[in-house]
Amino acid sequence: MIKKPLFSRTTKRLKAFVKRRPHHSFRRTRRRDYARSLKLPGYFVFTNYVFKTIWAHRKTFACLTLLYIVLTLIMVGIASQDIYSALMGALNSTGGDFFSSGFGEIGKASLLFVTAATGGISQNLTEAQQIYAGFITLLTWMISIWLLRNILAGHKVKMRDGLYNAGSPIVSTFIVALVFIIQLLPLALALIGYSAATATGLLTGGVEAMLFWVAAGLLGLLSIYWVTSTFIALVIVTLPGMYPFKALKVAGDLVIGRRLRIMLRLFWMLAVTAVSWAIVMIPIIMLDSWVKTIWVAVEWIPTIPILLLILGSITIIWVSSYVYLLYRKVVADDADPA
Repeated sequence: MIKKPLFSRTTKRLKAFVKRRPHHSFRRTRRRDYARSLKLPGYFVFTNYVFKTIWAHRKTFACLTLLYIVLTLIMVGIASQDIYSALMGALNSTGGDFFSSGFGEIGKASLLFVTAATGGISQNLTEAQQIYAGFITLLTWMISIWLLRNILAGHKVKMRDGLYNAGSPIVSTFIVALVFIIQLLPLALALIGYSAATATGLLTGGVEAMLFWVAAGLLGLLSIYWVTSTFIALVIVTLPGMYPFKALKVAGDLVIGRRLRIMLRLFWMLAVTAVSWAIVMIPIIMLDSWVKTIWVAVEWIPTIPILLLILGSITIIWVSSYVYLLYRKVVADDADPA
């Protein structure tokens, strides 16, 4: 069989793409042409559904959490207790009366929480450690999805089954994850521009500040627009025999006419994660600070770095489960592309 010329194949793909997508540049798209159904449970109801699904198989996911923790401890390491202790000591010495009251203690714990959660106490990782961290994260993501896919199909599986069977699309998943990172570049440029503008005093006011915020907002929206479908592609690519760019195409078709609603669900997922971290970490930071003030001998115990590692492992499993179950809800509504 003679293959068609490259130009003909490209033209055919472009026409198919335009046919699947109702939106065209410089042309108004009427609502009737892009409205597309998507019946989803309420935010709290769906979040509870994800939690119940994980809790019903808590032993399996607990084993996966333990695997992530062990691999990270061996290959990557944890945050620095010395940096955390130095930061806490600096706050105690410079805070004065500001942190002396009850609300001051909560404020200090909140500041320590934000610093720790954003990587402020993390050690500088070598290139090898960064590769290991990425590999462990992708592996945990794929195992979580493999387990959920088989559990919801009615199969009785163990974490060991996911470990031995979920890793086959590692290369395809890595490619989609690389696309995800590339799509975040506009947001990264906006953040770099913010740092530079703050240092030069550009954001003090005036037309320059307004233009900067408009440009930064557009760059951030562009990244959010792209990664909304890529989140779904990270699930689709784990299907047997699925190629990475085909997964991206299918994901793009799935979110057409639904992108904003899916985007809001993903923002909700991130908000629930942030609030959960705060609810867990802030009281433990306060308790850890109080205990180590009384018993100085236990000051070396890396309570907060270990807690960060545990919460990080739980978060990866929670996010992968949430996105996978959201993907199933989107697929269940088989409306034609709008």
